[in-house]
Amino acid sequence: MKFIECPQGTPEWFAARCGKITASCFADAISRCQKKSGARNVGDPTAVAERYAADLAIERISGQMHGEPPKAWVLERGHEMEAAARRYYEGRTGAFVTEAGICVTEDGIFGYSTDGLVDDDGLIEIKAPIDSAKILAMWQTGDTSEYDHQMQGGLWITGRKYCDFIMYVPDLAAVEKDLYIKRVFRDDAFIDTMVERLVEFDKLVEANVAILRAAAPMLEAA
Repeated sequence: MKFIECPQGTPEWFAARCGKITASCFADAISRCQKKSGARNVGDPTAVAERYAADLAIERISGQMHGEPPKAWVLERGHEMEAAARRYYEGRTGAFVTEAGICVTEDGIFGYSTDGLVDDDGLIEIKAPIDSAKILAMWQTGDTSEYDHQMQGGLWITGRKYCDFIMYVPDLAAVEKDLYIKRVFRDDAFIDTMVERLVEFDKLVEANVAILRAAAPMLEAA
């Protein structure tokens, strides 16, 4: 693993992510069609996976981020929420969190933007949802499966043993439900299957790079 220290949302952070398959998009990358739809058969990459593979191919050629950038207010809110969530997490658990940047596999293909490293063996993954139904559902069910690929991806790349999922909702402080914490342990079987599929996805990205780098066909004279 290589570690690139840079605050999230900075030009350095975007540059470090450019062209890499990142953990927040692992689920999209390996998504497969569950039923036949048009030209897509069961097991084919979904439209979301194909679009992500095309975006990455362009990034690997240009060396710049491709696609619509996150809105400034979204990034600003995320920074403020994450900083507050880290403080409250440390205060309530006694853990020490080191703010981090981007962890990258040695081959430079995969990356993980961590919200923090905990002591020697842990990570934290912070979410600050606005959707009230999603907030309520988390307190009702504790179902974090939506984030399995991101968290297990982070554990794979960093080699750590657990990830504390944190949902931070300051509006619920009055009922002491502003901070939801669930510990998720490393699942090597899950990781092995995920990595196998991620390697296949990278082949799709590289195939797209080859298409874009190929010489353009000569136009015939009218």
